[in-house]
Amino acid sequence: MSTPDEPRQVAVLTHTRRPEAVAAACRFMTGMSAVGITSLLPSADIEDIGTTALNGLLVRELDLEDTAGLELAVVFGGDGTILRGAEWTLQSDVPLLGVNLGHVGFLAEAESWEIDQVVEHVITRSWTVEERFTIDVVVRDKPARAGGRVIWKSFAVNEVSMEKAARERMLELLIAADNRPLHRWACDGVLVATPTGSTAYTFSAGGPVIWPELDALLVVPLSAHALFARSMVLGPQSTVTAQLIDYSGNAGVVWCDGRRSVDLSGGMEIEVSAGAHRLRMARLSMAPFSDRLVRKFGLRVEGWRGAAEQRRP
Repeated sequence: MSTPDEPRQVAVLTHTRRPEAVAAACRFMTGMSAVGITSLLPSADIEDIGTTALNGLLVRELDLEDTAGLELAVVFGGDGTILRGAEWTLQSDVPLLGVNLGHVGFLAEAESWEIDQVVEHVITRSWTVEERFTIDVVVRDKPARAGGRVIWKSFAVNEVSMEKAARERMLELLIAADNRPLHRWACDGVLVATPTGSTAYTFSAGGPVIWPELDALLVVPLSAHALFARSMVLGPQSTVTAQLIDYSGNAGVVWCDGRRSVDLSGGMEIEVSAGAHRLRMARLSMAPFSDRLVRKFGLRVEGWRGAAEQRRP
């Protein structure tokens, strides 16, 4: 965060293949430049947008290793672009503000038609920060209790998905919580998600919606061939492990937020636990999550009279 005596700077990340996202980002940067706030862009974004569109704006290249003086990272795009921004801001603790240019855009705080309001909020520093639970992932060549060696590490804001590699085969996973076995599923895969991710992949898989202010791990089997194939919600201190029971080569794959992956072979163990970093989301409104849920999914609320209805005997 810059002090009152320092030049103000915000990072800007854009889905540069979407003209409407580029137009929205340029309008935002025009508003920043008008009051002397510098917009910092990744070099690839500057190249994609082009010097003509950026001409006359206060723009510099963003150094992803140096976040000193950065107040905010503003992302223009859908949830995929916002997750791209989260990969960087999660490590830097810079608050992330998403402007939705996608479809549902659950991670976004503002919509594309609200650019002028976003500019005003940033200029006046009128935002709050909401911290979100994340998860860390470790993949070992065999279980830790058998001296397994770590071969891959990553993190997720939404979910970790353990999925089968071939359509014609099922994935067999032994799931444990806090070093105690829970179930062995023959399935298409298993998701371990955060409350933030409960409205993403796990929602499509039939998992429950969890309010984002909670800290929890959500376990959801995908098309499990079992009598017990229910979603489970675990506490934030729990650790979920999955051992791949298949010894015929590359049987599966682990995806983190659909962006980073590693192949799985028989005997490997995947360990999921609370993340070391929390995602800092900038909020422009204090509206409750229930309002966002209704708006994003178009839920029917006809007949609600609020306080008047509650006063009825």
